[in-house]
Amino acid sequence: MIGTSPAGSGFRLEASQWLPHPREGVFDFFSDAFQLEALTPPWMHFSVLTPAPIHMESGVLIDYRLRVHGIPLRWQSCISSWEAPVRFVDVQTRGPYRRWHHQHVFEVVDGGTLCRDIVDYAVYGGSLINALFVRPDLLKIFAFRQSKLREVFPTTGASLLKFTGDVNRPT
Repeated sequence: MIGTSPAGSGFRLEASQWLPHPREGVFDFFSDAFQLEALTPPWMHFSVLTPAPIHMESGVLIDYRLRVHGIPLRWQSCISSWEAPVRFVDVQTRGPYRRWHHQHVFEVVDGGTLCRDIVDYAVYGGSLINALFVRPDLLKIFAFRQSKLREVFPTTGASLLKFTGDVNRPT
């Protein structure tokens, strides 16, 4: 399901996945910005441009290169909040979205870690572009990510990927 972001405009994606590993280890994996290359589908040609090592903390800027429908793009994100091992937030400072606010939450659940992604975003072109391009792409990207995480942290646990709100509401 896709819908309006509580921020008042744009959309929200929510994804969650339980991993059978301690929170600290899962958070450590996500703390390495270069792991994002493995969690992003190959068709996006995603790479981290910021030189290693990247010391993750609030205020860190990270630069990326990727392709969206064959179009080469640059993306810069800022880690706006860093609360190890509970959560962190990255926001786009430069890139293809009008707004991108991605909260990563790590909860201790049933002897493992529930990883939750809450992404509030807005796109140029509003609901039409979101419905035709962005929403389908994000569903594929996060499904790929969940598949890769099942390989890294094998489990028989369930995952949930959903969009929330009203798909037809303009931004």
